[in-house]
Amino acid sequence: MRPGIRDGEAVIDVWLSEFPFPGFLEPIRERAREFEKAHPGYRVDIRGFSYEELPRAVAAAAARGAAPAVATYYAGASQLARDVRTRDGRPLFTSVEKAVAGRTEILGEPVVLGDFLPGVREYHTVDGEFATMPLTLSTMLLYANTTILRAAGVASVPRTWQETTAACEAVARLANGPRRAIAWPVDGKFVQHALAQQGAMLTDCGNGRHGRATRIDLTSAALLDYVTWWRDLHRDGHYLHTGVPEDWAGTFKAFADQEVALRFSSSFDANYMVRAAAEAGFDIEVGVLPRNGALPCAGNWIGGDSLWLADGLDEATRDGALAFMQYLNSPRAAAQWHKASGSAPATRGAVALLEEEGWFDLHPHHRATGEQLGLRTGPPEAHGAVLGGFHAIQIVMMEAMEDVLARGADPRERFARAQAQAQALLDDYNAYALGAGPETPDCLAVRV
Repeated sequence: MRPGIRDGEAVIDVWLSEFPFPGFLEPIRERAREFEKAHPGYRVDIRGFSYEELPRAVAAAAARGAAPAVATYYAGASQLARDVRTRDGRPLFTSVEKAVAGRTEILGEPVVLGDFLPGVREYHTVDGEFATMPLTLSTMLLYANTTILRAAGVASVPRTWQETTAACEAVARLANGPRRAIAWPVDGKFVQHALAQQGAMLTDCGNGRHGRATRIDLTSAALLDYVTWWRDLHRDGHYLHTGVPEDWAGTFKAFADQEVALRFSSSFDANYMVRAAAEAGFDIEVGVLPRNGALPCAGNWIGGDSLWLADGLDEATRDGALAFMQYLNSPRAAAQWHKASGSAPATRGAVALLEEEGWFDLHPHHRATGEQLGLRTGPPEAHGAVLGGFHAIQIVMMEAMEDVLARGADPRERFARAQAQAQALLDDYNAYALGAGPETPDCLAVRV
């Protein structure tokens, strides 16, 4: 591990995912400058990487003994973070909760682990500990053109699959309405969210949260119910299938151009969707992602990235890193980050501050994210799986869904084949991670 004291200062090397938006990390750099001013003798060095490349960069640095003190990993790469090793073979990262060790403040910065919204805390808990602290956070929402819905006689935005189907049927009856009622990208994240909502697991070992995931299940009743409902919307002429995998841009354009009345998308899209509606002259409402109405909402898929803390740091660097992580999630800093990036406020303190400032009154489209994250009846493990080779496995899921939509494949048969493919990828990843597999398995040949 590179020494943390350089030129008389305790240096905290922080490597962050830099998403392709202008000045995306500048607010974090401003928080770093504030932190340095409040804590003389500390310097926070921030480097940005694409989220696809950051895990590889960290692994290479760890092998050289030059890993950063803090690094972010995208939600689907959590198992990669858990599997990074130092050059002497030890896990690179430690749990944040373990490092905090019950303290209520570090370098005068209040510890905020207990202030996170329950579902957010559960999502970031692995092996019974709050393992990694959120930086950016998102979930899936419904965006509705209420001008079209009112014309179709739909009084409120749908909150269940059944209500969504009924709304689509009403839109289809409009004389001059859009040809299709609804769109969302063919992306495995929506399958993950549907499983979380139904309290179903994607893998064994508590969705990989109580031990390494070794078995994957793509033929569960919950998954097939969702895939069948999706297929039926398409078969009945309601769902706009663009034919492009992960077509976030195409489905956004379809909604903005009023080619559809409903769209499922990330909470990060809220500002862009509201702006597009204003420019096109129609009313918009943002609501929770519709769920299976036969079941209570158990949990949510959560996206974004989180802060992992390196183990084995000298005490000054470790406490500086932990203090900076608390500072980034303090109410004021988290509220500023939400306003700048669209990242969901993840603590009670940040939500309360935004409410007090009247932010949600002026920007009501951001309220739905908090409501969505609050929909949770458990089990806690349902919030999302932790497993290796996740992106490659998602591609397998997307290819199966594409065959169901475009080529009429039977959902049960097609996802049974997908399960065999996904299991092989997971087996290869686990063999690789445990040192018994190929140097670069297929599951790592795509972005994480």
